[in-house]
Parts: sequence; C-alpha cells; structure tokens
Amino acid sequence: MHEIEPYHNWQKYYRAERDVRSPFFGREYGIYYEDTVYGYYIDPRWDPLGSETLYCKILYTDYGLGACVIELFGEWNDTLHNDSMHFKRNVVDQLLRNGINKYILIAENLFQFHGGDTDYYEEWFEDLEDAGTDEGWIALLNQRKHIEEEMTKYRLDYYLNMGGTLQLSNWRTAKPKQLIALVDQLMKRRLGA
Repeated sequence: MHEIEPYHNWQKYYRAERDVRSPFFGREYGIYYEDTVYGYYIDPRWDPLGSETLYCKILYTDYGLGACVIELFGEWNDTLHNDSMHFKRNVVDQLLRNGINKYILIAENLFQFHGGDTDYYEEWFEDLEDAGTDEGWIALLNQRKHIEEEMTKYRLDYYLNMGGTLQLSNWRTAKPKQLIALVDQLMKRRLGA
C-alpha cells in the first residue's frame, strides 16, 4: 500500500495546496508515513478527507471549465464510515461553491466499496442540477469490476457515470485539459446533450 502514490506528473499544471480555492490549500506534505488504510501505511501525499479508509488527491482543477480531476485511494465505505458524507462535505462542497460542476473521479486505486445510504449522492446530483446548467456530471473512471457491480447494486449509477467508455486505462498519457475534453465529450454522448 505504501508504494501506491498519487499521480504527480500534472503538478506542473496544478497543485491543490497552492490553490486558495482548494479544500487542501496550504497543506504541507511531510516525508513520514503516518496515515494507514487496513493497518498499512500509505504515501504521505494522499490527502485525508475525514474518513478512516478513503483518501484523495485533487490532480487538476480548472475553474474556467468548471472541472476537476480527483484521484481516489483506499476503501469507500458508506456502511461503517459514511465516506460519501466526508467526501461531499470536506471536498466537493468547497469545489461546488467555486463553480466546479464536472467531476472526474479516478477510481483505479479504490480497493473496496461498501454501500449504504444514498443521501449524499442525491444531494451532490441535486447541487449540480441546482447550479442552473445541464452540463454538470460526475464520471467515475477505471473502477474495478466488483466496485462497479456493488455501486450499481446500490443504484449509484443513477448519480455516478461509470463503466464502458469510461474505462480509460491510458488517461495518464493525456494532459489534464485533454482528459477533461475527452470525458466531457463522452458524457455529452451518454447524456444526449
């Protein structure tokens, strides 16, 4: 687990700790491994969001495009830890207040998902609708098959777009704006816009 690092090749374009509108503005990253998931130490560059098992890294935000790319790490557990609440309150709400309405969630480092209540997914979805634009969406990229199945079982596919063309294993070869444009195009096809 400690060898899995957040993607860092886009730091020349964006760093959340330097962005005054980011929920992680001013965060300093140490060299010591202190946080754990499943009892295993994790890379200190993952950002905590108030959950015991779910961490993230905002890889890129473009306020002009209203889009951000967030890499997820660990276990998304709504059953025991209400991780959707932590993610919504501690990360998404601040991004929403700053005009972000397109969310690309990189999920290849999510190892488990345990569903629960859907209130915070519904709230997030409604926030995008209330923004007065039909352009908002949440896209989950590269989640593992068992996670997609579990999310679908809890009917989260109503709120989160996932699977099919959103399995983009080569996303790291794109620049951030290219990835946003590609996912936006895929989402417009899916949503019939």
